[in-house]
Amino acid sequence: MSDPHTQAPGADLIASKLAEATARALQLRAQLNQWAHQYYVLDQPTVPDAEYDRVFVELQTLEGQYPALLTADSPTRRVGGAVLDGFTPVRHRVPMLSIRTETDTSEQGAYTFDARVHRELELPEGAPVEGGYVAEPKFDGLAMSLRYEHGVLVQAATRGDGETGEDVTQNIRTIGQIPLRLQGANVPPVVEVRGEVYMRRDDFERLNERQRERIAQGAKNERTFVNPRNAAAGAVRQLDPGIARQRPLSFFAYGLGEVSPPANGGPVFATQWDMLQQLRAWGFPVSELVRAVPDAAGLVAFHADVAGQRDRLAFDIDGVVYKVNALALQRRLGFVSREPRWAVAHKYPAQEMMTTVLAIDIQVGRTGKLTPVAKLAPVFVGGVTVTNATLHNEDEVLRKDVRIGDTVIVRRAGDVIPEVVSTLVDKRVAGALPFQMPHQCPICGAEAVREPGEADWRCSGGISCPAQRKEAIKHFAHRRAMDVEGLGDKLVEQLVDAGLVNTLPDLYRLGLSALANLERMGTRSAQNLVDALDKSKQATLPRFLFGLGVRHVGETTAKDLARHFGSLDAVMDASVAQLLDVPDVGPIVAESVHTFFAQPHNREVVAQLRACGVRWDESSGDAGAPKPLVGKTFVLTGTFPTLSRDQAKDMLEAAGAKVSGSVSKKTDYVVAGAEAGSKLTKAQDLGVTILDEDAMLALIAAGVAAADDGGAQA
Repeated sequence: MSDPHTQAPGADLIASKLAEATARALQLRAQLNQWAHQYYVLDQPTVPDAEYDRVFVELQTLEGQYPALLTADSPTRRVGGAVLDGFTPVRHRVPMLSIRTETDTSEQGAYTFDARVHRELELPEGAPVEGGYVAEPKFDGLAMSLRYEHGVLVQAATRGDGETGEDVTQNIRTIGQIPLRLQGANVPPVVEVRGEVYMRRDDFERLNERQRERIAQGAKNERTFVNPRNAAAGAVRQLDPGIARQRPLSFFAYGLGEVSPPANGGPVFATQWDMLQQLRAWGFPVSELVRAVPDAAGLVAFHADVAGQRDRLAFDIDGVVYKVNALALQRRLGFVSREPRWAVAHKYPAQEMMTTVLAIDIQVGRTGKLTPVAKLAPVFVGGVTVTNATLHNEDEVLRKDVRIGDTVIVRRAGDVIPEVVSTLVDKRVAGALPFQMPHQCPICGAEAVREPGEADWRCSGGISCPAQRKEAIKHFAHRRAMDVEGLGDKLVEQLVDAGLVNTLPDLYRLGLSALANLERMGTRSAQNLVDALDKSKQATLPRFLFGLGVRHVGETTAKDLARHFGSLDAVMDASVAQLLDVPDVGPIVAESVHTFFAQPHNREVVAQLRACGVRWDESSGDAGAPKPLVGKTFVLTGTFPTLSRDQAKDMLEAAGAKVSGSVSKKTDYVVAGAEAGSKLTKAQDLGVTILDEDAMLALIAAGVAAADDGGAQA
């Protein structure tokens, strides 16, 4: 007979693993609770969502392996958040539960959800789900419940922990998109509308700009916000509604909580889609992206379509949400733990991740701007591996307190250059030194200068600086400047690296044989480039001025200078006072133009370009040239038969007209070509005169002729 006190083989190992798992679970819970408090309560997130999700999944997996570890207070049993002191607690009559997250960001996530629905409903593989699905964007904002009694808004409450939220009614009343009284006749005695409070990206940028101005003016206790979600949450949780009113918030509705039963006057819905249409009818904004789809393939298409639009949207999203459309099936599927079985959140690759700063280098741009760039430990964010992130300028580096060795949060959205969002100071290593901006250009050694009132340091080396040389040549060859067809960025890099082009005039000294010897450049391509360079010699004064790359001189300013002075020599010899006489030219631009042409090496470049045959008709200035369309505003839309949009714009501006990008009551003419869009529609609605290309050319010609006749008679 065995000793009852003798343990079974392997019991020590099992006990050891359980103890290890218990300790790890305690650690993960503490970390998740801390992050949740910082995110939901303090509105000061310290880690990106992807890091929170990773730790959450680890705890979820651990509790799955050891069910005894699952406790009532585990973050996996809660939605997260807590009621802030100063707000009245609100008990949700229908809990505001979160939706399960599908961590597979590929299209497989949609198929996984569809397969789970089929399995739960006991449907054969491939069989249609009655009513299909509704697919929605997953807004990155603050969940809100709005209670209406007899059609009037009586209470607004945050999600809180899902069971109890916070009464923020006075702040929510400041959001113009939220109706104070429901529209229409089909209004139940009681209805709770669920949705998302968020901040548009443009509103967020304006808010942060105001915050930066206040900080610069010495305001205390002011800070910029990390992201729109953070800013929206902070506005909703202001105890003073007057402050909340100053922060622009928006709202999307997407669901319902408590609703009076049909017997008491409540509406009858068969599908999620019907519910959304009713929300619209009551006066709520519902995202135009929402779509009803029949099957998993439709979900996959929606996920891909919204991903393609994501970076152009007016608001932040971090994924999409799929819901079974038929409400009867939703009730059949029910809930598991904290999540509905009939819905899932399908995320996109994270746009914010943590990584380490390995070094801070200086990048020199075309205008000589010195930009600090963080060299990072490689991190996969926004669908690509990122190793560099911009730090913008010295002030931003100091404000964010970024140091070599720091752990930082990096953000990337679409084609936008990755940037360092914030520094996790609590993870800082010993000995990390504050950043110091160099006072010499790291490329050419010339002095770096910072103009009064500006945030950027710049290299003073000009076109003699190799870093600026390539970019200056690319700018000179741009289609809106000298328009050298075929001289792209890669070819410019080749020409400079091969020592064939060191200054702008060197472009016009290129020979056929030298070009033909370049890698991937045959005789025909070389001849095409020579021809394009020769063609570009016949320029216009505004294009030439713009092509020189004078700081602060864009296309419009270059045209203003050409019109006012009439000749390049007059521009070059103008004093600051004379430059200030040009319409829309202020002190900064005037000083920049005067300084540029005061430099001997810049005048030498201009002289050599002229010697190479670069020329233009200087009668295109204000000296005697008729301007029959002065005071008239035009808008161009669609594709024209013979002119490019740029050519049409040049012709109108040469005749004195202003060319605007949008139609308004102040617009005099809209020139519409093939496939004209919303601008044409708006012009028709406003009664604006609409022209085609021929009518525009005739108008210009008639005006010029009339002006010439007037001049002859005079």
